[in-house]
Amino acid sequence: MASEYRVGHGFDAHRLVRGRKLILGGIEIRHSKGLLGHSDADVVLHALVNALLGALGAGDIGTHFPDNDPRYKGVSSALFLKDVMQMARKRRFKLINADITIIAQEPKLSPHYGAMKSIIAKHARIAESSINIKAATTEKLGWIGRGEGMAATAVVLLSRK
Repeated sequence: MASEYRVGHGFDAHRLVRGRKLILGGIEIRHSKGLLGHSDADVVLHALVNALLGALGAGDIGTHFPDNDPRYKGVSSALFLKDVMQMARKRRFKLINADITIIAQEPKLSPHYGAMKSIIAKHARIAESSINIKAATTEKLGWIGRGEGMAATAVVLLSRK
């Protein structure tokens, strides 16, 4: 029986504001600002969830976890990842790998990659070595460069036998 492969791409962006915790990849990172959103506004997990949903042909994060639903107010985006991975398993898909890019001027994120990978691997039920996380700045250009927000992209490969 031949395998079926699916690629998905996801994107997310949120504004940075004072008075919010900065949550990226399911972990809290010390910073003077946090991301504004209905949930924890974790752009890393939101981009990953969007990529998974894209590969499944199942819409987007707003369709499954609307920002006007009080059930999702302030929740950890790890809940979204767990739910979407369960959806993938029900459809007999397995996550092969994920490649995630965080776009932020600051703070320095490389010291946190391992912890982010650990959280994602746990919820996705895959090896940490199947997840790549990296960051880029915009060289102080645009709204990200001015420290007004952050964004993330994710690409995933799923397989089904």
